Amino acid sequence: MAEFRFQLATLLRLRQTARDECRLRLAEARRNEEDLRDRLTRLADERKRLQSRRRRAAPTGDVDVDGVVEIERYAAMLDSEESRLNTRLTTLAGEIDLHRQSLLKADREAQSLEKLRDKQLHRHRREENRKEEKLQNETALAVQSLGR
Repeated sequence: MAEFRFQLATLLRLRQTARDECRLRLAEARRNEEDLRDRLTRLADERKRLQSRRRRAAPTGDVDVDGVVEIERYAAMLDSEESRLNTRLTTLAGEIDLHRQSLLKADREAQSLEKLRDKQLHRHRREENRKEEKLQNETALAVQSLGR
């Protein structure tokens, strides 16, 4: 039986490699998104602790001005960090969408060649089976004619 050789095997490997790279980029972007969301969660927890500190520092008589200023400065820093993380999250959402689109395109391109390869392999096997059957029939006829 002749060995099947797909003429576009190199192109198929290139497309499969491109698809794998797209998958990796998408997975990395999703991990980055998850990290940002975790950081935002920790920031929200820190904001709750800060609110608790604010309540404890509420005037009950003597006001600790330095403490209040420190708390407000820290709150402003948390606001700034939250804004920066949300901006990055928005940017990352766009990147994830682009990576998803790239992966879909790369997947379609690889699948089209995989289908072509499978179709040609099926045709090759069918042709090889046909040749084998023809050879067996010819052999059987030759044996039969020698037997007469």
